[in-house]
Amino acid sequence: MKRTISIGIQKFAKIRQENYFYIDKTDFIRQWWESGDEVTLITRPRRFGKTLTLDMVDKFFSISFQELASAFHGLSIWNRADFRQLQGRWPVIFLSFADIKETSFLTARRKICQTICSLYDSFSFLCDSPLLSRTGRQFFRTVSPDMEDYAAALSLKVLSECLARYYEKNVIILLDEYDTPLQEAWVSGYWNELSSFMQGLFNATFKTNPFLERAIMTGITRVSRESIFSDLNNLKIVTTTSEEYADCFGFTREEVLSALAEYELSDRADEVKRWYDGFTFGSRSEIYNPWSITNFLDTGKTTAYWANTSSNRLISQLLQGGSREIKSSFETLLRGGSLTTEIDEQIVYSHLDQDERAIWSLMLAGGYLKVRSHRTITDASQEWREEYELALTNFEVTVMFRRMVTGWFGTAASDYNDFIKALLVGDVDAMNTCMNRIALETFSFFDVGKNQPERFYHGFVLGLLVDLSDRYHITSNRESGFGRYDICLEPRERKDDAILLEFKVFHPAREQNLEDTAKAALAQLEKKDYAAGLRQKGFPEEKIRRYGIAFQGKQVLIQEG
Repeated sequence: MKRTISIGIQKFAKIRQENYFYIDKTDFIRQWWESGDEVTLITRPRRFGKTLTLDMVDKFFSISFQELASAFHGLSIWNRADFRQLQGRWPVIFLSFADIKETSFLTARRKICQTICSLYDSFSFLCDSPLLSRTGRQFFRTVSPDMEDYAAALSLKVLSECLARYYEKNVIILLDEYDTPLQEAWVSGYWNELSSFMQGLFNATFKTNPFLERAIMTGITRVSRESIFSDLNNLKIVTTTSEEYADCFGFTREEVLSALAEYELSDRADEVKRWYDGFTFGSRSEIYNPWSITNFLDTGKTTAYWANTSSNRLISQLLQGGSREIKSSFETLLRGGSLTTEIDEQIVYSHLDQDERAIWSLMLAGGYLKVRSHRTITDASQEWREEYELALTNFEVTVMFRRMVTGWFGTAASDYNDFIKALLVGDVDAMNTCMNRIALETFSFFDVGKNQPERFYHGFVLGLLVDLSDRYHITSNRESGFGRYDICLEPRERKDDAILLEFKVFHPAREQNLEDTAKAALAQLEKKDYAAGLRQKGFPEEKIRRYGIAFQGKQVLIQEG
Protein backbone atom coordinates (compact mmCIF):
# COMPACT_ATOMS: atom_id res chain seq x y z
CA MET A 1 0.00 0.00 0.00
CA LYS A 2 1.47 3.33 -1.02
CA ARG A 3 2.12 5.87 1.71
CA THR A 4 0.48 9.30 1.87
CA ILE A 5 2.54 12.13 0.38
CA SER A 6 2.95 15.02 2.81
CA ILE A 7 4.12 18.25 1.21
CA GLY A 8 6.20 20.65 3.28
CA ILE A 9 6.37 18.78 6.59
CA GLN A 10 9.92 18.99 7.94
CA LYS A 11 9.24 17.34 11.29
CA PHE A 12 10.86 13.92 11.36
CA ALA A 13 8.73 12.49 14.19
CA LYS A 14 5.44 13.52 12.56
CA ILE A 15 6.44 11.99 9.23
CA ARG A 16 7.30 8.71 10.93
CA GLN A 17 4.36 8.58 13.31
CA GLU A 18 1.84 9.33 10.54
CA ASN A 19 3.60 6.96 8.12
CA TYR A 20 4.00 9.63 5.47
CA PHE A 21 6.27 9.00 2.47
CA TYR A 22 9.88 9.03 3.65
CA ILE A 23 13.19 7.81 2.24
CA ASP A 24 15.53 6.57 4.95
CA LYS A 25 18.44 8.99 5.40
CA THR A 26 19.25 8.07 9.01
CA ASP A 27 22.66 6.69 8.05
CA PHE A 28 23.72 10.34 8.04
CA ILE A 29 23.68 10.14 11.85
CA ARG A 30 26.19 7.31 11.81
CA GLN A 31 28.42 8.91 9.19
CA TRP A 32 28.49 12.25 11.00
CA TRP A 33 29.03 10.86 14.49
CA GLU A 34 31.80 8.50 13.40
CA SER A 35 33.58 11.35 11.58
CA GLY A 36 34.51 12.87 14.94
CA ASP A 37 34.38 16.40 13.47
CA GLU A 38 33.65 19.03 16.11
CA VAL A 39 31.96 21.63 13.88
CA THR A 40 30.61 20.60 10.47
CA LEU A 41 29.34 22.99 7.79
CA ILE A 42 27.28 21.26 5.09
CA THR A 43 26.18 23.16 1.98
CA ARG A 44 23.44 21.86 -0.28
CA PRO A 45 20.88 23.52 -2.60
CA ARG A 46 17.60 24.65 -1.07
CA ARG A 47 14.85 22.08 -0.58
CA PHE A 48 17.35 19.21 -0.41
CA GLY A 49 16.38 17.96 3.03
CA LYS A 50 18.75 20.00 5.19
CA THR A 51 16.07 21.09 7.66
CA LEU A 52 14.53 17.62 7.91
CA THR A 53 17.98 16.13 8.44
CA LEU A 54 18.78 18.48 11.32
CA ASP A 55 15.37 17.83 12.86
CA MET A 56 16.13 14.10 12.58
CA VAL A 57 19.47 14.61 14.34
CA ASP A 58 17.74 16.64 17.05
CA LYS A 59 15.13 13.92 17.64
CA PHE A 60 17.83 11.26 17.78
CA PHE A 61 20.28 12.84 20.21
CA SER A 62 18.20 15.23 22.31
CA ILE A 63 17.43 14.38 25.93
CA SER A 64 14.13 16.18 25.38
CA PHE A 65 13.02 13.51 22.90
CA GLN A 66 13.96 10.24 24.57
CA GLU A 67 10.39 9.04 24.10
CA LEU A 68 10.73 9.27 20.30
CA ALA A 69 12.99 6.23 19.97
CA SER A 70 10.17 4.36 18.24
CA ALA A 71 10.35 6.84 15.33
CA PHE A 72 13.69 5.28 14.39
CA HIS A 73 12.55 1.65 14.56
CA GLY A 74 12.99 -0.11 11.25
CA LEU A 75 15.39 2.52 9.89
CA SER A 76 19.07 2.13 9.06
CA ILE A 77 20.42 3.72 12.24
CA TRP A 78 18.38 1.40 14.49
CA ASN A 79 20.13 -1.65 13.06
CA ARG A 80 23.22 -0.57 14.96
CA ALA A 81 23.05 -1.58 18.62
CA ASP A 82 25.84 0.86 19.54
CA PHE A 83 23.83 3.78 18.11
CA ARG A 84 20.63 2.71 19.80
CA GLN A 85 22.46 3.47 23.05
CA LEU A 86 23.07 7.07 21.94
CA GLN A 87 19.43 8.04 21.34
CA GLY A 88 18.18 10.73 23.73
CA ARG A 89 21.50 11.22 25.55
CA TRP A 90 22.56 14.83 24.88
CA PRO A 91 21.27 18.35 25.46
CA VAL A 92 20.66 19.86 22.03
CA ILE A 93 20.34 23.50 20.92
CA PHE A 94 18.51 23.66 17.58
CA LEU A 95 17.84 26.97 15.83
CA SER A 96 17.17 28.16 12.30
CA PHE A 97 17.85 31.40 10.45
CA ALA A 98 15.56 30.41 7.56
CA ASP A 99 13.04 33.18 8.22
CA ILE A 100 15.55 36.02 8.58
CA LYS A 101 15.11 37.77 5.24
CA GLU A 102 15.03 41.40 6.30
CA THR A 103 15.78 44.51 4.28
CA SER A 104 17.78 46.34 6.98
CA PHE A 105 20.49 45.44 9.48
CA LEU A 106 18.49 46.58 12.50
CA THR A 107 15.51 44.37 11.70
CA ALA A 108 17.74 41.39 10.81
CA ARG A 109 19.72 41.79 14.04
CA ARG A 110 16.54 42.05 16.08
CA LYS A 111 15.07 38.95 14.45
CA ILE A 112 18.24 36.92 15.14
CA CYS A 113 18.11 38.05 18.77
CA GLN A 114 14.41 37.16 18.94
CA THR A 115 15.23 33.67 17.65
CA ILE A 116 17.76 33.30 20.47
CA CYS A 117 15.19 34.63 22.97
CA SER A 118 12.78 31.90 21.92
CA LEU A 119 15.49 29.33 22.60
CA TYR A 120 15.99 30.72 26.09
CA ASP A 121 12.24 30.56 26.67
CA SER A 122 12.21 26.87 25.78
CA PHE A 123 14.84 26.26 28.48
CA SER A 124 13.33 28.61 31.07
CA PHE A 125 13.37 25.83 33.67
CA LEU A 126 17.12 26.41 33.97
CA CYS A 127 16.51 29.75 35.74
CA ASP A 128 15.39 27.93 38.89
CA SER A 129 18.15 25.34 38.93
CA PRO A 130 20.62 25.50 41.82
CA LEU A 131 23.18 23.98 39.44
CA LEU A 132 23.48 27.30 37.60
CA SER A 133 25.80 30.02 38.76
CA ARG A 134 24.40 33.36 39.84
CA THR A 135 26.01 34.91 36.77
CA GLY A 136 24.24 32.41 34.54
CA ARG A 137 20.84 33.15 36.05
CA GLN A 138 21.48 36.90 35.71
CA PHE A 139 22.42 36.49 32.05
CA PHE A 140 19.06 34.84 31.37
CA ARG A 141 17.42 38.14 32.29
CA THR A 142 19.59 40.17 29.88
CA VAL A 143 18.57 38.18 26.82
CA SER A 144 16.05 40.16 24.77
CA PRO A 145 15.45 41.20 21.13
CA ASP A 146 17.32 44.44 21.90
CA MET A 147 20.25 42.98 23.87
CA GLU A 148 23.64 44.54 23.37
CA ASP A 149 26.12 43.09 20.90
CA TYR A 150 28.28 41.51 23.59
CA ALA A 151 25.24 39.70 25.06
CA ALA A 152 24.09 38.49 21.65
CA ALA A 153 27.58 37.19 20.83
CA LEU A 154 27.77 35.26 24.12
CA SER A 155 24.15 34.10 24.22
CA LEU A 156 24.53 30.61 22.70
CA LYS A 157 27.76 29.99 24.57
CA VAL A 158 26.13 30.88 27.91
CA LEU A 159 23.09 28.73 27.09
CA SER A 160 25.49 25.87 26.31
CA GLU A 161 27.11 26.31 29.73
CA CYS A 162 23.75 26.34 31.53
CA LEU A 163 22.61 23.16 29.77
CA ALA A 164 25.96 21.43 30.32
CA ARG A 165 25.85 22.19 34.05
CA TYR A 166 22.24 21.04 34.34
CA TYR A 167 22.66 17.75 32.42
CA GLU A 168 26.36 17.24 33.18
CA LYS A 169 27.02 16.67 29.48
CA ASN A 170 28.29 18.99 26.78
CA VAL A 171 25.89 20.32 24.16
CA ILE A 172 25.16 19.52 20.51
CA ILE A 173 24.34 22.68 18.52
CA LEU A 174 22.40 22.56 15.24
CA LEU A 175 22.09 25.72 13.12
CA ASP A 176 19.96 25.51 9.97
CA GLU A 177 20.29 27.92 7.02
CA TYR A 178 23.05 29.98 8.60
CA ASP A 179 23.61 31.92 5.36
CA THR A 180 20.03 33.05 4.60
CA PRO A 181 20.38 36.39 6.46
CA LEU A 182 23.81 36.91 4.88
CA GLN A 183 22.45 36.56 1.35
CA GLU A 184 19.66 39.00 2.15
CA ALA A 185 22.22 41.39 3.70
CA TRP A 186 24.23 41.47 0.49
CA VAL A 187 21.15 42.04 -1.67
CA SER A 188 19.84 44.79 0.62
CA GLY A 189 23.17 46.54 1.21
CA TYR A 190 24.03 45.88 4.87
CA TRP A 191 26.58 43.09 4.44
CA ASN A 192 29.39 44.65 6.47
CA GLU A 193 27.27 45.28 9.57
CA LEU A 194 25.68 41.83 9.61
CA SER A 195 28.85 39.87 8.84
CA SER A 196 30.62 41.61 11.74
CA PHE A 197 27.71 40.78 14.08
CA MET A 198 27.61 37.13 12.93
CA GLN A 199 31.38 36.73 13.26
CA GLY A 200 31.20 37.55 16.97
CA LEU A 201 28.29 35.15 17.50
CA PHE A 202 29.91 32.28 15.59
CA ASN A 203 33.30 32.70 17.23
CA ALA A 204 31.86 32.50 20.77
CA THR A 205 29.46 29.67 19.89
CA PHE A 206 31.64 27.35 17.82
CA LYS A 207 35.26 28.23 18.62
CA THR A 208 35.71 29.37 22.23
CA ASN A 209 32.89 27.29 23.68
CA PRO A 210 34.23 24.65 26.14
CA PHE A 211 30.70 23.29 26.57
CA LEU A 212 30.32 22.27 22.93
CA GLU A 213 30.27 18.54 22.12
CA ARG A 214 29.52 18.70 18.39
CA ALA A 215 27.86 21.13 15.97
CA ILE A 216 26.33 21.12 12.49
CA MET A 217 25.62 24.17 10.38
CA THR A 218 23.75 23.93 7.08
CA GLY A 219 23.33 26.42 4.27
CA ILE A 220 23.41 26.85 0.53
CA THR A 221 26.80 28.56 0.29
CA ARG A 222 30.19 28.41 1.93
CA VAL A 223 30.76 32.01 2.93
CA SER A 224 34.45 32.91 2.74
CA ARG A 225 36.54 32.32 5.84
CA GLU A 226 37.61 35.96 5.86
CA SER A 227 34.00 37.08 6.34
CA ILE A 228 32.60 35.20 9.35
CA PHE A 229 34.70 32.07 9.88
CA SER A 230 38.13 33.67 10.30
CA ASP A 231 38.57 32.28 13.82
CA LEU A 232 37.06 28.84 13.25
CA ASN A 233 40.03 26.57 12.58
CA ASN A 234 37.97 23.62 13.90
CA LEU A 235 35.48 23.82 11.01
CA LYS A 236 34.97 20.82 8.71
CA ILE A 237 33.48 22.09 5.45
CA VAL A 238 31.44 19.77 3.23
CA THR A 239 30.37 21.30 -0.09
CA THR A 240 28.70 19.88 -3.19
CA THR A 241 32.12 18.75 -4.50
CA SER A 242 33.00 16.88 -1.28
CA GLU A 243 32.67 13.12 -0.98
CA GLU A 244 31.25 13.17 2.55
CA TYR A 245 27.48 12.59 2.91
CA ALA A 246 27.09 12.42 -0.88
CA ASP A 247 23.96 10.25 -0.74
CA CYS A 248 22.47 11.76 2.44
CA PHE A 249 20.80 14.77 0.77
CA GLY A 250 18.61 14.46 -2.29
CA PHE A 251 17.31 11.18 -3.72
CA THR A 252 19.53 8.70 -5.55
CA ARG A 253 18.36 7.12 -8.80
CA GLU A 254 17.71 3.84 -7.01
CA GLU A 255 15.55 5.60 -4.42
CA VAL A 256 13.59 7.44 -7.12
CA LEU A 257 12.94 4.27 -9.13
CA SER A 258 11.70 2.54 -5.97
CA ALA A 259 9.40 5.49 -5.19
CA LEU A 260 8.02 5.55 -8.76
CA ALA A 261 7.23 1.85 -8.47
CA GLU A 262 5.42 2.40 -5.16
CA TYR A 263 3.15 5.00 -6.77
CA GLU A 264 2.74 3.08 -10.05
CA LEU A 265 4.63 5.69 -12.06
CA SER A 266 7.55 3.59 -13.30
CA ASP A 267 6.66 4.31 -16.92
CA ARG A 268 7.48 8.00 -16.29
CA ALA A 269 11.11 7.35 -15.24
CA ASP A 270 12.74 8.94 -18.31
CA GLU A 271 10.52 12.02 -18.09
CA VAL A 272 11.30 12.42 -14.38
CA LYS A 273 15.01 12.07 -15.07
CA ARG A 274 14.95 14.84 -17.67
CA TRP A 275 13.16 17.22 -15.32
CA TYR A 276 14.70 16.53 -11.91
CA ASP A 277 18.00 14.62 -12.24
CA GLY A 278 21.39 16.23 -12.81
CA PHE A 279 22.74 17.04 -9.35
CA THR A 280 26.16 15.71 -8.40
CA PHE A 281 27.65 15.60 -4.90
CA GLY A 282 31.28 14.60 -4.81
CA SER A 283 31.68 11.79 -7.33
CA ARG A 284 28.09 10.63 -6.76
CA SER A 285 25.98 11.52 -9.79
CA GLU A 286 22.31 11.00 -10.64
CA ILE A 287 21.01 12.81 -7.58
CA TYR A 288 17.40 13.98 -7.92
CA ASN A 289 15.71 17.01 -6.42
CA PRO A 290 13.68 15.58 -3.47
CA TRP A 291 11.18 18.46 -3.29
CA SER A 292 10.22 18.07 -6.93
CA ILE A 293 10.14 14.28 -6.79
CA THR A 294 7.80 14.37 -3.78
CA ASN A 295 5.48 16.82 -5.53
CA PHE A 296 5.54 14.74 -8.70
CA LEU A 297 4.60 11.61 -6.75
CA ASP A 298 1.70 13.56 -5.28
CA THR A 299 0.36 15.04 -8.52
CA GLY A 300 1.76 12.89 -11.33
CA LYS A 301 2.56 16.10 -13.19
CA THR A 302 5.99 17.31 -14.31
CA THR A 303 6.47 21.03 -13.77
CA ALA A 304 8.92 23.40 -12.08
CA TYR A 305 8.15 22.70 -8.42
CA TRP A 306 11.60 23.49 -7.00
CA ALA A 307 12.03 26.63 -9.05
CA ASN A 308 8.81 28.06 -7.64
CA THR A 309 9.83 27.79 -3.97
CA SER A 310 11.96 30.92 -3.87
CA SER A 311 12.20 34.33 -5.50
CA ASN A 312 15.82 33.62 -6.53
CA ARG A 313 16.32 37.33 -5.94
CA LEU A 314 20.09 37.25 -5.59
CA ILE A 315 20.71 35.23 -8.76
CA SER A 316 18.26 37.38 -10.73
CA GLN A 317 19.97 40.56 -9.55
CA LEU A 318 23.44 39.28 -10.49
CA LEU A 319 22.43 38.13 -13.96
CA GLN A 320 20.31 41.16 -14.76
CA GLY A 321 23.03 43.56 -13.66
CA GLY A 322 25.92 41.51 -15.03
CA SER A 323 28.33 42.40 -17.80
CA ARG A 324 27.75 41.67 -21.48
CA GLU A 325 30.04 38.62 -21.12
CA ILE A 326 27.94 37.24 -18.25
CA LYS A 327 24.72 37.73 -20.22
CA SER A 328 26.27 36.12 -23.28
CA SER A 329 27.33 33.07 -21.23
CA PHE A 330 23.89 32.93 -19.65
CA GLU A 331 22.26 32.92 -23.09
CA THR A 332 24.50 29.97 -24.03
CA LEU A 333 23.34 28.10 -20.94
CA LEU A 334 19.67 28.80 -21.73
CA ARG A 335 20.14 27.25 -25.17
CA GLY A 336 21.48 24.04 -23.63
CA GLY A 337 25.16 24.91 -24.02
CA SER A 338 27.91 25.03 -21.42
CA LEU A 339 30.66 27.32 -20.18
CA THR A 340 34.15 26.56 -18.91
CA THR A 341 35.47 28.45 -15.92
CA GLU A 342 37.38 28.23 -12.68
CA ILE A 343 35.24 28.16 -9.55
CA ASP A 344 35.83 29.10 -5.93
CA GLU A 345 33.60 27.37 -3.40
CA GLN A 346 34.33 30.10 -0.87
CA ILE A 347 31.75 32.71 -1.80
CA VAL A 348 33.15 36.21 -1.34
CA TYR A 349 30.05 38.37 -1.53
CA SER A 350 32.01 41.56 -2.12
CA HIS A 351 33.30 39.99 -5.37
CA LEU A 352 29.93 38.95 -6.77
CA ASP A 353 29.52 42.09 -8.84
CA GLN A 354 33.17 42.14 -9.92
CA ASP A 355 34.25 38.55 -10.63
CA GLU A 356 32.35 36.46 -13.18
CA ARG A 357 33.69 33.26 -11.58
CA ALA A 358 32.00 34.19 -8.29
CA ILE A 359 28.58 34.24 -9.96
CA TRP A 360 29.04 30.82 -11.56
CA SER A 361 30.39 29.47 -8.24
CA LEU A 362 27.31 30.74 -6.44
CA MET A 363 25.01 29.20 -9.05
CA LEU A 364 26.85 25.87 -8.76
CA ALA A 365 26.49 25.88 -4.97
CA GLY A 366 22.80 26.76 -5.32
CA GLY A 367 22.09 23.80 -7.62
CA TYR A 368 21.38 25.90 -10.70
CA LEU A 369 24.46 24.56 -12.50
CA LYS A 370 26.00 21.09 -12.70
CA VAL A 371 29.54 19.96 -13.50
CA ARG A 372 29.76 18.22 -16.85
CA SER A 373 33.51 17.70 -16.70
CA HIS A 374 36.52 18.81 -14.70
CA ARG A 375 40.21 19.02 -15.45
CA THR A 376 43.41 20.21 -13.80
CA ILE A 377 45.73 22.39 -15.88
CA THR A 378 49.36 23.35 -15.37
CA ASP A 379 50.50 26.04 -17.80
CA ALA A 380 54.00 26.89 -19.07
CA SER A 381 54.77 28.97 -15.97
CA GLN A 382 53.77 26.04 -13.73
CA GLU A 383 50.65 27.84 -12.61
CA TRP A 384 48.10 25.25 -11.45
CA ARG A 385 44.36 25.69 -11.86
CA GLU A 386 41.14 23.70 -12.11
CA GLU A 387 38.60 24.23 -14.86
CA TYR A 388 34.99 23.11 -14.77
CA GLU A 389 32.57 22.70 -17.64
CA LEU A 390 29.21 23.86 -16.30
CA ALA A 391 25.66 23.58 -17.67
CA LEU A 392 22.15 24.18 -16.36
CA THR A 393 21.29 21.30 -14.05
CA ASN A 394 18.14 19.99 -15.71
CA PHE A 395 15.00 20.99 -17.58
CA GLU A 396 13.31 22.26 -14.42
CA VAL A 397 16.10 24.79 -13.88
CA THR A 398 15.97 25.78 -17.56
CA VAL A 399 12.25 26.48 -17.26
CA MET A 400 12.86 28.54 -14.13
CA PHE A 401 15.44 30.76 -15.82
CA ARG A 402 13.38 31.24 -18.96
CA ARG A 403 10.52 32.45 -16.78
CA MET A 404 12.93 34.68 -14.89
CA VAL A 405 14.00 36.31 -18.15
CA THR A 406 10.34 36.77 -19.09
CA GLY A 407 9.81 38.48 -15.73
CA TRP A 408 12.54 41.01 -16.53
CA PHE A 409 10.42 42.25 -19.42
CA GLY A 410 8.10 43.91 -16.90
CA THR A 411 5.85 46.27 -18.83
CA ALA A 412 5.91 43.99 -21.86
CA ALA A 413 4.13 41.18 -20.01
CA SER A 414 0.73 41.76 -21.61
CA ASP A 415 2.31 41.94 -25.07
CA TYR A 416 4.15 38.71 -24.30
CA ASN A 417 0.88 36.93 -23.48
CA ASP A 418 -0.74 38.36 -26.59
CA PHE A 419 2.19 37.15 -28.72
CA ILE A 420 1.76 33.59 -27.43
CA LYS A 421 -1.97 33.69 -28.14
CA ALA A 422 -1.35 35.05 -31.66
CA LEU A 423 1.25 32.34 -32.35
CA LEU A 424 -1.12 29.59 -31.29
CA VAL A 425 -3.87 30.74 -33.66
CA GLY A 426 -1.50 31.77 -36.48
CA ASP A 427 -2.38 35.51 -36.48
CA VAL A 428 0.76 36.91 -38.15
CA ASP A 429 -0.34 40.56 -37.96
CA ALA A 430 -0.90 40.31 -34.22
CA MET A 431 2.40 38.45 -33.81
CA ASN A 432 4.22 41.32 -35.51
CA THR A 433 2.47 43.97 -33.45
CA CYS A 434 3.20 42.26 -30.13
CA MET A 435 6.77 41.30 -30.95
CA ASN A 436 7.72 44.82 -32.00
CA ARG A 437 6.28 46.29 -28.80
CA ILE A 438 8.20 43.75 -26.73
CA ALA A 439 11.39 44.49 -28.66
CA LEU A 440 11.03 48.25 -28.22
CA GLU A 441 10.53 47.96 -24.46
CA THR A 442 13.09 45.27 -23.61
CA PHE A 443 15.87 44.83 -26.14
CA SER A 444 18.02 47.70 -24.86
CA PHE A 445 18.65 45.72 -21.67
CA PHE A 446 20.60 43.12 -23.60
CA ASP A 447 22.82 45.43 -25.71
CA VAL A 448 21.31 44.12 -28.92
CA GLY A 449 23.61 43.92 -31.89
CA LYS A 450 26.86 44.49 -30.01
CA ASN A 451 27.82 40.87 -29.48
CA GLN A 452 26.61 37.98 -31.64
CA PRO A 453 23.04 39.24 -32.13
CA GLU A 454 21.90 35.94 -33.67
CA ARG A 455 22.54 34.22 -30.34
CA PHE A 456 20.62 36.88 -28.47
CA TYR A 457 17.51 36.73 -30.66
CA HIS A 458 17.50 32.93 -30.53
CA GLY A 459 17.66 32.91 -26.73
CA PHE A 460 15.10 35.70 -26.51
CA VAL A 461 12.44 33.83 -28.48
CA LEU A 462 13.14 30.60 -26.57
CA GLY A 463 12.45 32.56 -23.38
CA LEU A 464 9.13 33.77 -24.80
CA LEU A 465 8.04 30.21 -25.55
CA VAL A 466 8.77 28.69 -22.13
CA ASP A 467 5.15 28.62 -20.96
CA LEU A 468 4.23 26.44 -23.93
CA SER A 469 6.37 23.54 -22.64
CA ASP A 470 3.32 21.75 -21.25
CA ARG A 471 1.63 21.91 -24.66
CA TYR A 472 4.65 21.48 -26.96
CA HIS A 473 7.97 19.67 -27.03
CA ILE A 474 10.28 22.65 -27.68
CA THR A 475 13.61 21.82 -29.30
CA SER A 476 16.38 24.05 -30.58
CA ASN A 477 19.28 23.63 -32.99
CA ARG A 478 18.40 20.02 -33.83
CA GLU A 479 19.22 18.23 -37.07
CA SER A 480 16.37 17.73 -39.51
CA GLY A 481 16.43 17.41 -43.26
CA PHE A 482 19.70 18.90 -44.52
CA GLY A 483 20.62 21.12 -41.58
CA ARG A 484 19.71 22.39 -38.13
CA TYR A 485 16.52 24.35 -37.56
CA ASP A 486 16.41 27.19 -35.04
CA ILE A 487 13.30 26.23 -33.05
CA CYS A 488 10.68 23.52 -33.47
CA LEU A 489 7.43 23.28 -31.49
CA GLU A 490 6.12 19.73 -31.71
CA PRO A 491 2.60 19.50 -30.24
CA ARG A 492 1.96 16.94 -27.51
CA GLU A 493 -1.53 16.46 -28.93
CA ARG A 494 -2.02 15.97 -32.67
CA LYS A 495 -4.94 18.38 -32.80
CA ASP A 496 -2.42 21.26 -32.65
CA ASP A 497 -0.15 22.39 -35.49
CA ALA A 498 3.59 21.85 -35.43
CA ILE A 499 5.57 25.10 -35.75
CA LEU A 500 9.04 25.78 -37.20
CA LEU A 501 10.79 29.10 -36.53
CA GLU A 502 13.85 30.36 -38.39
CA PHE A 503 15.67 33.58 -37.44
CA LYS A 504 17.81 35.87 -39.52
CA VAL A 505 19.51 39.16 -38.73
CA PHE A 506 19.38 41.86 -41.41
CA HIS A 507 22.63 42.19 -43.37
CA PRO A 508 22.68 45.29 -45.60
CA ALA A 509 25.25 43.71 -47.90
CA ARG A 510 22.84 40.88 -48.74
CA GLU A 511 19.33 42.33 -48.29
CA GLN A 512 17.67 45.62 -49.02
CA ASN A 513 15.16 45.49 -46.13
CA LEU A 514 13.67 43.33 -43.39
CA GLU A 515 11.19 41.81 -45.80
CA ASP A 516 14.07 40.35 -47.82
CA THR A 517 15.58 38.98 -44.59
CA ALA A 518 12.32 37.28 -43.56
CA LYS A 519 11.98 35.76 -47.04
CA ALA A 520 15.54 34.44 -46.78
CA ALA A 521 14.65 32.74 -43.49
CA LEU A 522 11.61 31.07 -45.09
CA ALA A 523 13.69 30.05 -48.10
CA GLN A 524 16.19 28.34 -45.80
CA LEU A 525 13.37 26.44 -44.08
CA GLU A 526 12.33 25.04 -47.46
CA LYS A 527 15.79 24.50 -48.94
CA LYS A 528 17.05 22.60 -45.90
CA ASP A 529 13.72 20.76 -45.52
CA TYR A 530 13.62 21.27 -41.74
CA ALA A 531 10.11 19.79 -41.70
CA ALA A 532 11.46 16.34 -42.62
CA GLY A 533 11.69 15.20 -39.00
CA LEU A 534 8.08 16.19 -38.34
CA ARG A 535 6.84 14.37 -41.42
CA GLN A 536 8.71 11.25 -40.32
CA LYS A 537 6.75 11.41 -37.06
CA GLY A 538 3.49 11.44 -38.98
CA PHE A 539 2.64 15.14 -39.16
CA PRO A 540 0.92 15.94 -42.48
CA GLU A 541 2.15 18.93 -44.43
CA GLU A 542 -1.02 20.94 -43.67
CA LYS A 543 -0.29 20.61 -39.92
CA ILE A 544 3.19 22.15 -40.16
CA ARG A 545 3.46 25.95 -39.96
CA ARG A 546 6.67 27.80 -40.88
CA TYR A 547 7.71 31.32 -39.84
CA GLY A 548 10.67 33.41 -40.89
CA ILE A 549 11.57 36.01 -38.27
CA ALA A 550 13.82 38.90 -39.29
CA PHE A 551 15.57 41.22 -36.82
CA GLN A 552 17.29 44.56 -37.14
CA GLY A 553 18.10 46.14 -33.79
CA LYS A 554 14.72 46.67 -32.13
CA GLN A 555 12.75 46.05 -35.31
CA VAL A 556 11.16 42.66 -36.03
CA LEU A 557 9.30 41.29 -39.05
CA ILE A 558 7.55 37.90 -39.05
CA GLN A 559 6.36 36.23 -42.24
CA GLU A 560 4.59 32.89 -42.70
CA GLY A 561 5.66 30.46 -45.36
